[in-house]
Amino acid sequence: MPSSLHLYNTLTHRSEQFEPLSPPFVGMYLCGPTVYGDPHLGHSRGALTMDILYRYLKHLNFKVRYVRNITDVGHLMNDADDGEDKIGKKAKLDNVEPMEVVQRYTNSYHNALKSINIIPPSIEPRASGHIIEQIEMIQEIMKNGFAYEKNGSVYFDVIKYSETHDYGNLSGRKIEDLIAGAGENRRPLEGQSEKKNSNDFALWKKASPEHIMKWNSPWGRGFPGWHIECSAMSEKYLGKEFDIHAGGMDLLFPHHESEIAQSKACNHNNPAKYWLHNNMITVNGQKMAKSLDNGILIKELFSGNHRLLDQAYSPMTLRFFLLQAHYRSTLDFSNEALKAAEKGFQRLMNGVKSVEGLKPSLESDYDIAEWKDKLYGQLNDDLSTPQVIATLFGAVKWVNEIAAGRSKIAKEDLKILKTTFKIFVFEILGFVHEKSSKNQTLDGVMDLVLEIRNTAKSNKDWETADKIRNQLNELGIEIMDGKDGSSFKIN
Repeated sequence: MPSSLHLYNTLTHRSEQFEPLSPPFVGMYLCGPTVYGDPHLGHSRGALTMDILYRYLKHLNFKVRYVRNITDVGHLMNDADDGEDKIGKKAKLDNVEPMEVVQRYTNSYHNALKSINIIPPSIEPRASGHIIEQIEMIQEIMKNGFAYEKNGSVYFDVIKYSETHDYGNLSGRKIEDLIAGAGENRRPLEGQSEKKNSNDFALWKKASPEHIMKWNSPWGRGFPGWHIECSAMSEKYLGKEFDIHAGGMDLLFPHHESEIAQSKACNHNNPAKYWLHNNMITVNGQKMAKSLDNGILIKELFSGNHRLLDQAYSPMTLRFFLLQAHYRSTLDFSNEALKAAEKGFQRLMNGVKSVEGLKPSLESDYDIAEWKDKLYGQLNDDLSTPQVIATLFGAVKWVNEIAAGRSKIAKEDLKILKTTFKIFVFEILGFVHEKSSKNQTLDGVMDLVLEIRNTAKSNKDWETADKIRNQLNELGIEIMDGKDGSSFKIN
């Protein structure tokens, strides 16, 4: 039997057996995007990591509520407490309403994820739709003595909190180092003089007259801070304590650290039992950054319209590329890596196609049960998708050997092999068959060639039939004759 699922918990810095708080129910939350631009490659990785976990938990018969938010207010330009709202700034530049920006790029995000076959979450709340919940949470934090109001803004008191709690436990930072770092000579940020300490962060900000998105609050017209949004929305839909909170490594500090502080200050507990963090995507060894002009949008990858791209790549090529690396490791983008992923995906799909045409024997040369258990064991080991893919490729070799008549597989083992391929390739890893325009053209040509060859065989023109098969074989295209007709695969 498969071993139990283990996940690496950033909070405890170790791999732990996954034990839901209220089995068979599982609640999980992913910090979604701030929707002020089209999604780039980095947006795909966190969503895909949670997609694999979501699929696998459901496969294990857990009842999962998956929440992934949309940030549509309060995320300021420098990710701190000063500057313009990212969406408000974009709205001014485009001379449109902020919610037009939100809708346009939320649609773009959804379309990108749908193209790579990512299942939508159970609930997708927007921050602007939960202002009341955020205000109520801020009021409770103030009531408990961990926040203060200044000139219409409310700030979380990190020093006061640290007297009884460990601020920095998730990210491994020490409050003493944060305080010392804040004391270095540096130009103060806008509004920083309002804070008791520069490490304090905004729960609510007073809106300037030119600020577009603002709401009434007990402290005047303003807008919520970035961190309070996720705390309020996760509590509303998953409760004060839930199972899994996930996001990118770039959110570890200060966003997730502040989420934990807010929930403890309000509800006296860490909101999530397990904290999962996916690593970053780099481009040719460098971090994606506007200053380096190396940020690649998902739609640019599919169109090939970017200076760093040699060609267009299909959605399943991107999915395969992302799953070839463990979610906690850095993944480096390059054309060479994408081209290798393109070939790897096609090879896997050829294997899936070939397994359907295998004929059983009276005995097996392979231990299929052990192979199946190995796949589950690898997935249970913190979602080790690279190992799963490698093990699937090992079985593809067997399939080719069996198809060539060089080895055998028993009827029952063949049934397990087919079922397990379908479960892992399609249900858990989430791949789908796809046809690019190039593949559609090839399919059309091959249908014509196979028809000509079948006509030659019907006319007992064996010389022509063999010539077509042999010459195609030299081109790397293998013809497979079966009782239901002929098919082909690219080797």
